Amino acid sequence: MTAGHRAGREAGRPADAACGDELPGPQAMADLAQWVGIASVSSDPDHADDVRRSARWLTEALLRAGCARAELWETEGLPAVYGCAPAADPDAPVLLVYSHHDVHTVDPAEWRVTPPFSPLRDGDRLYGRGASDAKGQILCHLWALGAHLAERGAPAPAVTVKYLIEGEEEVGSVHLADLLAQHADDVRADVVMVSDSMLWSLDVPAVCGVVRGSVTATLRVRGGRRDVHSGALSGAASNAAFELCRVLDLLTDASGRITLPAFYDTVAEPAPDLRASLDTLPFDLSAWQADTGTFAAVGEAGFSVPERLWTRPSVEVARLTAGRTDAPALGLVPAEACADLLFRLVPDQGADRVAEQLHAWVEGHRRPGYAYDLDVSSTISDPYRTPPEHPALAALHRAVGHAYGAPARPIGNGGATPAAQLARACDAPVLFFGTGLPGDRWHGPEERVEISALRLGTRALTRFLRELDTRSGPARLRRPDAE
Repeated sequence: MTAGHRAGREAGRPADAACGDELPGPQAMADLAQWVGIASVSSDPDHADDVRRSARWLTEALLRAGCARAELWETEGLPAVYGCAPAADPDAPVLLVYSHHDVHTVDPAEWRVTPPFSPLRDGDRLYGRGASDAKGQILCHLWALGAHLAERGAPAPAVTVKYLIEGEEEVGSVHLADLLAQHADDVRADVVMVSDSMLWSLDVPAVCGVVRGSVTATLRVRGGRRDVHSGALSGAASNAAFELCRVLDLLTDASGRITLPAFYDTVAEPAPDLRASLDTLPFDLSAWQADTGTFAAVGEAGFSVPERLWTRPSVEVARLTAGRTDAPALGLVPAEACADLLFRLVPDQGADRVAEQLHAWVEGHRRPGYAYDLDVSSTISDPYRTPPEHPALAALHRAVGHAYGAPARPIGNGGATPAAQLARACDAPVLFFGTGLPGDRWHGPEERVEISALRLGTRALTRFLRELDTRSGPARLRRPDAE
């Protein structure tokens, strides 16, 4: 059955029950479906107006949820959205929630259950691009704010809650640094929460405490001035595709380790408590492969799959092109081949340093007869670890444990976020909270969200606001090394 859409709603409290344990209800799900139906694809200029529609929709939703202020923040590209629900006490702790309302590009021909921007509810799942990454995650925060206000029976939350929801995350957050600098006073906070993350499962409560960073680069190899006919020159002409594949094969060794010079100098072994926690996570390889659509588990020898995902660096070939892609090959030997590379980094590695190591590695593997060009993207990001002794992290563990009815375990997240950038700009520690699951098919066809995950997330976030109120104060929310 198709999830209901609705053009608008009156200002005021959401129509659903105000208890976080009962959200999302029918109206909340209708709101999510309406928002998912907006094709806010930031990488496609034809959808720029849709990204703006998405931003306007969110602005109105923030006001309905209880924010006193909600507005678009313009950039040279696509707009972000800012909201603020100030506490009655000006000295109350300040929480800044970060996420994104833009979505990854789609190929409608690959979608079978429903078109990407025609949301469909099927049992406990809602299908549609952005349902999990990250519109559902954002609405959990708004539902939790409404539930918190209802619990208090007051128009203002016990802690000041701010929201920074950008519109360019899927294209590298190219204007985020400018936004943070231009609005430094508005984003000042005692703690930041990034909600662009995943759970381990619906059965195992967990809190992410570390995310990997990223370096993206394009390596282009040329073997001639133009493509040549293989019938005349095959076996004698330099083939750029072969050369690029040779170089890529040297990026990792037989044990799955990356071969950049000094790459592992700052890579530490997983902390004993984290490794012990990961060892006890229920992991079934066959189930994991079925959920993710992966044929095999690969990677660095000597580490489990969760450890490879969250505690070890990695490299991927994200795209590989050579020869004619717009017509039959026609027996040509390609003059040029290109690979897009993605490195995932772990704490204590620096993205800038890895970029330097990659340049040095390419220089060391050149050979006569070919030209090599390496372009490292400017949208690299450093890894980040939440200070383990920070009281806000303990508060989040308690909140998640309350929602699940069992203690939360520490885990990591394999994807990159602007956490380190936010921590520097806001001078505050960063927490991670998400409602995504490995089987939600982020960036793929049939993206979906589990409604049970949204319900657990709303319950946990409602409790988290209470924990910040009753267990912490502004001084306790400072980083331990700042006290």
